[in-house]
Amino acid sequence: MPYSMKVEGDKYAKSFGRDLPISLKDSVNLCRALKGMRLEDAKDYLEDIIKKKRAVPYFRYLDSVSHRRGIGPGRYPVKEAKYILKVLENAEANAEDKDLDTDNLYIMHIAANKGEVYKRYVPRAMGRSVELRRERVHIEVILEERTPEEE
Repeated sequence: MPYSMKVEGDKYAKSFGRDLPISLKDSVNLCRALKGMRLEDAKDYLEDIIKKKRAVPYFRYLDSVSHRRGIGPGRYPVKEAKYILKVLENAEANAEDKDLDTDNLYIMHIAANKGEVYKRYVPRAMGRSVELRRERVHIEVILEERTPEEE
């Protein structure tokens, strides 16, 4: 599966998380909050979400999402934060492999896309069965090395 954004040059590092067992709706909101951040700030932010110290502001899928102080509607998507943190660490390792300066890395592009839906059937009483759907999510990250003058 190709990335949704094409970049050329040696100032970029990419990473892709395929078929992650997380919520698409929470991932979309979390990716929007992370876009444009410095890599170190994004990793600290995700760790704060995992500890439930900071909430993620929700801009979409707001049905029955309660307000948080200072940000409006928001939640603490812990499971999504753990998986996205792994993808960011993988992108950082790819950047180190390309000899990029990890102190000047920014999240240029991050997106959550719908993955495959796995179906299975669970038996029920009286000879019936019901479908169980497991939805998956793809996360793609592109990091960009910026010089201090470009910030």
